[in-house]
Amino acid sequence: MRQMSPLRAGRRLAAFMTSNAFLVLLISLELLASRSGAAALANCPIGCNCNDETLVVVCEESRLDVLPIALNPYIQRLIIRNNKIKTIDSSMQFYTELQHLDLSQNHLVNIPTKSFAYQRKLQELHLDHNKISSVTNTTFQGLNSLTVLNLKRNYLEELTNGVFTTLPRLEELNLGQNGISRIDPRAFAGLSALRILYLDDNQLSSIPTTSFSLLGSLAELHVGLNAFSFLPDDAFAGLNRLTVLDLNGAGLSNISEFAFRGLPGLRSLNLFGNRLITVPTMQLSGLTRLEDLYIGQNEFLTLESHSFKGLKNLKLLDITGATQLERIEKGAFEDNINLETVILANNKKLATLEDCSLLGLPKLRHLSLKDNAIVTLSETVFIGKELKQLDLTNNPIFCDCQLLWLHQLLNDKSNFTQIHCASPEHLKDKPLRNLNADDLGCVLHDTRQQTIICIIVVACVATIATLVLILYRYRKSMQEKLKDYKWNKGRKNLEYHKPISTEEDCIVRGIHPSQYPAPPHTPGLRPIPVTEL
Repeated sequence: MRQMSPLRAGRRLAAFMTSNAFLVLLISLELLASRSGAAALANCPIGCNCNDETLVVVCEESRLDVLPIALNPYIQRLIIRNNKIKTIDSSMQFYTELQHLDLSQNHLVNIPTKSFAYQRKLQELHLDHNKISSVTNTTFQGLNSLTVLNLKRNYLEELTNGVFTTLPRLEELNLGQNGISRIDPRAFAGLSALRILYLDDNQLSSIPTTSFSLLGSLAELHVGLNAFSFLPDDAFAGLNRLTVLDLNGAGLSNISEFAFRGLPGLRSLNLFGNRLITVPTMQLSGLTRLEDLYIGQNEFLTLESHSFKGLKNLKLLDITGATQLERIEKGAFEDNINLETVILANNKKLATLEDCSLLGLPKLRHLSLKDNAIVTLSETVFIGKELKQLDLTNNPIFCDCQLLWLHQLLNDKSNFTQIHCASPEHLKDKPLRNLNADDLGCVLHDTRQQTIICIIVVACVATIATLVLILYRYRKSMQEKLKDYKWNKGRKNLEYHKPISTEEDCIVRGIHPSQYPAPPHTPGLRPIPVTEL
């Protein structure tokens, strides 16, 4: 056998060692990959919960002041809420698989440019309850898949042109509870998919109509708790797909006649907590598809007849906390035959619901009249048999026979809330349901007796009416007969009292005419000759 040269042997040995080293490296990498879960768990910060099966990391109140850098790079949900993080550093580049990131309730002051350049799969970003004072059109660069952005309760003061242009798929944007007083006309440019926008509790003094006109897909707009005071015509022009409009606490005292024009599909309108002194009937009448209306905590005194004219599809009406409201007039809801729920609660001066004010509502099932000033209630106010819920609690109810119908209704409907008497004194705090007709001072409480009396009264009235009608119809003939009767009676009386002056009378009385004294001679009168038989 020929011996191998030392050089050749050295080359073979080197090749063997190299191949073995490569094999060792492959095995090591495989082992590392198989133990990545244990390694990730080992790097989980104190106070955090890291789950490598669900790929979720939660760090709440963990006293973190920087973002963790050694977490599993494949995590999809990272929730670091209520910590002390002040900025977003470069460690974000390691978590490219993130779909949900929550950094709310931290100490973030600003967001460096391109902080999210590697989060192309991120769908939800929550930065609320921080101290962010500004954002630009580069702040959110890279977030092409983002659908939800929450910047609620920060220190933003203005929205510049095109600030959200890098978010083409954004559907929900929350900018509530900031200090925004200025919105550039093209601030919302590029948000063609936006469906929900919160701008409530800011410092806007007027509706940014021009800015809103770019949001053709918007379905919900929340702009309450600002300082508008006035809504001009076409205030929401361009938002023809809007279904929910929230103007709660917007400071409105005046609404132009055509303020809501261009909102054909509006389903819910919140005008709660404004300064309206009358119900804006004319302004609302064009919202023919409106289903829910919240209009409590305003300053109107009365709900007049046809207050909600035109709202034929209205299903829910909430008038809560209207401190000046005193009266509901008959026909106030006459145009709203599809009403299912009416809430007239916590109106401290509301004492009068006129008869039939809630009649003509065949679909009414839920009625709340709690915390008002109602003393008594007529049976003709509404039809209680159709109701599923009735709440009359916390009213100064005077329990007497006028509420016998309500007592019977409460016994028929066990699911109705309990009603306690406020007066008279001997019934105070007693449940109306537990009383009887005698307790309420009803003399005729037997239904059959009442029915019989009603029948007798109706029969008497009908008889009298018939007699009056007959007398009226034959009044002329009866008047003639009465005249004839009086004339004939008078004639008989005259004949009975006629003096004895004729010959027959005398003969009848046995006096011959020759024996009757001759009448005195009257000049100018010729004597009447008497013929002897």
